Amino acid sequence: MTHQMLERLMQQIHQRVSEMPEGSYTTQLLRGGVSRMGAKVTEEAAEVVEAAGEPGEEGRQHTIREACDLLFHLFVLVASREITLEDLQKELERREGVSGLQEKASRPKKT
Repeated sequence: MTHQMLERLMQQIHQRVSEMPEGSYTTQLLRGGVSRMGAKVTEEAAEVVEAAGEPGEEGRQHTIREACDLLFHLFVLVASREITLEDLQKELERREGVSGLQEKASRPKKT
């Protein structure tokens, strides 16, 4: 999957968010709201972890498939919030070269 493929996928998802076509799985997810989309992200993340624990090339290929499922569902969730790949890229660029521990410590505290 190239960067261009990710861009095409996100563009298609944003189009589905805008048009909400009948018969679309993406539309079904969107209509389910954050709870449905979030449940799918959580489910797919668990499946990635499970697949990553499988041995050999079969486990590797399973991990790839599950990671793609996770990316798709995550993209639907973020697109529902009108977040683009460019928004995500800017945030990653902001974090580049910053320790993960430092970045997390710099976030506002939740009350």
